[in-house]
Amino acid sequence: METRQHIAAYDIASGQRLRAALNILLDYAVGRQKSVFECELDAARWDELQARMKELVEPAEDRFLMLPASMVRPWDTLGIAPCHDRRDFFLIE
Repeated sequence: METRQHIAAYDIASGQRLRAALNILLDYAVGRQKSVFECELDAARWDELQARMKELVEPAEDRFLMLPASMVRPWDTLGIAPCHDRRDFFLIE
């Protein structure tokens, strides 16, 4: 199954849900910066992540966003982030 890069971010009001969201995203992330995560997902893992976050997020208090990373232009690394062999993703640490 083909994988695609996604950027996931959250803003969670409750400390308990915030820790839970962090643990969920760490199961999928290949890179992260605080509450922004880089995830390489196939369709099944995308669905799984969405379902887990949907169970956790309180719509009136929290926010979760997942965007497909466009490959129209190549990504680049800025700052002190490590260099990677692959050029089809972007990581800031």
